[in-house]
Amino acid sequence: MDYRILQDLASKEGGKIVYLILDGLGGLRMGEARGTELQVARTPNLDKLVSQSVCGLLDPIWPGITPGSGPAHLAIFGYDPLEFVVGRGVLAALGVDFKLTEKDVAARVNFCTVGSDGKVADRRAGRIPTEENRRLCTKLRDGVSLPTEFFLEPVKEHRAVLVLRGEGLGGELADTDPQQEGFPPLEPRALDPQSRKTAEIVGDFLQQAKRILQDEPKANMLLLRGFARYNRFPTMEERYKLHSLAIANYPMYRGLARLVGMDVWPEVGDLKDEFRILAENFSQYDFFFVHIKKTDSLGEDGNFSAKVKAIEEVDKLIPQVLDLGPEVIVVTADHSTPSRLKSHSWHPVPVLLFSPNCRVDEVKSFDEISCIRGGLGRLPAVALITLALAHARRLKKYGA
Repeated sequence: MDYRILQDLASKEGGKIVYLILDGLGGLRMGEARGTELQVARTPNLDKLVSQSVCGLLDPIWPGITPGSGPAHLAIFGYDPLEFVVGRGVLAALGVDFKLTEKDVAARVNFCTVGSDGKVADRRAGRIPTEENRRLCTKLRDGVSLPTEFFLEPVKEHRAVLVLRGEGLGGELADTDPQQEGFPPLEPRALDPQSRKTAEIVGDFLQQAKRILQDEPKANMLLLRGFARYNRFPTMEERYKLHSLAIANYPMYRGLARLVGMDVWPEVGDLKDEFRILAENFSQYDFFFVHIKKTDSLGEDGNFSAKVKAIEEVDKLIPQVLDLGPEVIVVTADHSTPSRLKSHSWHPVPVLLFSPNCRVDEVKSFDEISCIRGGLGRLPAVALITLALAHARRLKKYGA
C-alpha cells in the first residue's frame, strides 16, 4: 500500500489515540519459567483490556528480520522502514534537541580508552560521568579547527554526537568503532564517492582529537558510528493530521519522535511521571506516544525476573489510561528482546487495539502465544497506524 493515500483520507476530526510502547516486550521461555516474561507476569489489567480488544502479532520489518529500534519505531508510526531510512547519528542529534539542517551529517560518538599499544581497552571509557563528558566536549570544541562548521554535543555518560555542516557532504561512511576491545580504532572510510570529502574531514577531526585528549586518563580517544545525512521526513501532522506528543526519556526515542514531527515532553523521573504527563496533556493533543524502556534494557541484561516485574509495573497503571477515555489504546512493542537471548530478536510482538469500534475477539490473555489467535492475525507493523486511525474514526471513505 502507498501510505501517502492517508494524506487524502485522514481527517482532523475523530477520537484520541494512545500508543503505549513497551520496548522489547516480546520474549521467550528461559530456564524453569513456565512461559515468556509476558506470560509469567501477573497482568490483570492488561488481560481485562485484551478481553475488550482486537489482537494480533506484528512483524516490525519482515518475518525473520531482527530490527533495530529506529526502523522498528518508524514502522509502528506508519513509516515504511525500507523507504524511510535514518542513521543513528541523526537520531542522536535530534535526541538532544539539536536543530539539524539538510546540510548536516551526524555521527554517534563514544569517548573511549586507547592503550599505549594503540588498541581500544575500553569502548566506553569507564562510563565517564556526563559532567566529564561536557568538559571534554568543550575542550575539543575549543581545540579543533576544521575547514567546515562542526558541533560536538554531549549526550549522556560516555556518549556524544558530532555534526558536520557544509556543502557537498555525504553521509555514507563506515564506522570507526571496531565494536570490540583489543583492536585499534578504524580509519574513516567513504562508502560512496559523495562521502570522500566527509571522510577526509572526519579523519582530520580524529587526528586532532587524539592529540588534544592524549593527557586524559580514561577518555583519550573517540569512536564514531552511525554516520548519516539529515533528510526531512513528512510529519505525523502532514500525513495523518495528528497533533502528537511523545513522552520518552531516552534520547534516541525522543529523536525518532522529533523526526516525525511530534512535540517531545522534557525528560521525566519515572514511569508514574510518564502517565501523569499523559493525563495532564490529554486535552491538548490527538496522538500520544508513551515509551517504556525498562522492558528492553532488562531483556538485554538477561534479567528475566526483573523484566517480569517491569511488565507488572506497567499493568498497574493501565486503569489511568482507561480513565482518560481515549477512542483508541494500542499496547505493543517495537521489537522483541528475550532475556534468554540478551538482544533484539526476530520474533513478532503482541499487539492489542482497544476501541469501542473494534470487533472484540476471543483472546483473554495478553501475551505472544494468545494474541496470534486474535482478529488482527499477523501483520506488518507499518499497518498499525491505519488501523488506529480507522478505529478513532479519523479516516474518510476511499472512493465513491
